[in-house]
Amino acid sequence: MNQLNIKNYAHLGDAVYEVFIREKTIFLTSNLNKLHKYTVHFVNAAFQTELYDKLTPFLSNEELELARRARNIPLSPSRKVDRHLHSTATSLEAVLGYNYLHNKTRYTELCKIMEKLIDFNNYVNL
Repeated sequence: MNQLNIKNYAHLGDAVYEVFIREKTIFLTSNLNKLHKYTVHFVNAAFQTELYDKLTPFLSNEELELARRARNIPLSPSRKVDRHLHSTATSLEAVLGYNYLHNKTRYTELCKIMEKLIDFNNYVNL
């Protein structure tokens, strides 16, 4: 596994995850308020933790190890987010960031799996 600071992978993963979400939500509505509402619903630690839990069976041993390492990095204290949720969301972001940087094919596979796991059409009435 190529080595960058695990926080760097999570930082990149945070960005590509949000782009992934935005690419899906723009097809749900053209209303800017609703677009924002959808994005906030999907891009937060609680939802990302739920998604990571569903995605885990599809991850390789290498990806699970990367996620474990990301979960254990020291986090700055946040008054808004539960530490467990933030750590698990960081795991998802690190896996996505690593694959986006080093294995675009796998990143695309994970995005397809996440799209099926999320089923965006069920969230139109948020």
